[in-house]
Amino acid sequence: MPKDGPLTGIRIVEVEGIGPGPFAAMMLADLGADVIVVHRPRSGPVVGLKDRPVTDRGKRSLVLDLKSDADRDVLLKLVAHADGLIEGFRPGVMERLGLGPEMCHATNPRLVYGRMTGWGQDGPLAERAGHDLNYIAMAGALWSSGLDGECPTVPPTLVGDIGGGALYLVAGMLSGIIAAGRTGRGTVVDAAIYDGAAHMQNLLMSIAGAVEDGPSAQDNPLVGAHWSRTYRCADGGFISVQCLEPKFYAEFLGKLGLSEDPEFVVHQFTREAWPGLADRLALIFAAHSRSYWEQLFDGSDACVAPVLPPRDAFLHPHNKARQTWHEVDGALQAAAAPRFDGQTPAPPFEVRARGQDSDAILGALFEHFGWPQRPES
Repeated sequence: MPKDGPLTGIRIVEVEGIGPGPFAAMMLADLGADVIVVHRPRSGPVVGLKDRPVTDRGKRSLVLDLKSDADRDVLLKLVAHADGLIEGFRPGVMERLGLGPEMCHATNPRLVYGRMTGWGQDGPLAERAGHDLNYIAMAGALWSSGLDGECPTVPPTLVGDIGGGALYLVAGMLSGIIAAGRTGRGTVVDAAIYDGAAHMQNLLMSIAGAVEDGPSAQDNPLVGAHWSRTYRCADGGFISVQCLEPKFYAEFLGKLGLSEDPEFVVHQFTREAWPGLADRLALIFAAHSRSYWEQLFDGSDACVAPVLPPRDAFLHPHNKARQTWHEVDGALQAAAAPRFDGQTPAPPFEVRARGQDSDAILGALFEHFGWPQRPES
C-alpha cells in the first residue's frame, strides 16, 4: 500500500486494541507511515465496534493469535524491521505474552515501544479499569467544566482518549523515532491518558485569578459567561457564541442591536450578571432559526458559529473549500491533519478487511528469514 507523506519509510506495528491506540496508529498512517495492524482472530463482531472501523484506514492487516508460539514469533520478526510498536493492553499483559519491551528490544534495539493506557504503567491505579471520564476526572481536567452550581459536564471522549491519550502517544512515538535516528537506541513511551489530560491543564493554570488548586468552573471565564455558551434556535438547532475579547464582544452586541444596552455593555465580565444576560440572549436566539443567525453573523468577527452535526459540517461551504470531511462508501470520514505546504490533502485511505494483507506480509517475512516452511496465513 504505497503512500506519500512526511512519515513515508517509517514502519509501525500495531497490536489491535480499542480507542486511542488505534487512533494514534491511524494518524501515523495518515501521515504516510506503513502501519501493520495485527488483528486477533475472532469469529464474529465485537459489541460496539465496526468490523472495518475508520481507525483502521491506511493500514495493512495481519491476523495473528498471540497466544500461539508460532504467531508470537511472526510478530517478533515484524518487530525486527519496524521503527515502532503500539499496544494498549493493561500493564503486564504484553510481558506475559513474551512480547514486552525487553524481548522486543532484544530483537530490535532501535524500536520505539509505545504503550497506551489510562492510568499509566505504574502507580496504585495502574491495574484498575477505567474509562475516559474517570481519567480526566482524576487528572483535574473535568474540574473546570460545568456551569455555576451544576455538576461537571461529560465531554466527548475526545478530551481524554484523543486529546490526553492518542495525540500524546503520537508525540511520544515521533520523538522516540527521531531520538533513535540520532542514537541508535529505542525507548518505551508510557502514554497515559491521566498524564496527558493533566498536562493539558497547564493552559488553564495560566489563567489570571486561578486558585492554587487549579481553575474551577467559577475561575474559568469561558464557562458560564453569557458570551461563551450555546443557545437553542427556533428550529431546534443550536448556535455557539464565544466572543471573549472586548472588540469581538462589541461586534456581537452590534449585530444583535444591543450596543446601547447598558446591562450588556457594562457587564461583560461581571459574573453575577451572567445568568440574567444569558436568559435574555436565550430568548433572542429562540426567536429565529439557526440559518437566520448564520446569515446574520456571516462574515463578521463576532465569534458566532452554528453547532453542526458531521453531516451538516460536510455540506458547509467551508468544508467544500478545505475538503476536511469526505464521504466514503456512504459514511463520513475526516481527512488527515495537519496539512503540509505544497501537498494537496489526499482523500481518506482505504479500510482493509481483517487479514486482507496476511499472505503478502507473511510472504515477505518468509522470503527474508527463509523459514523452512511458510507459516499458514
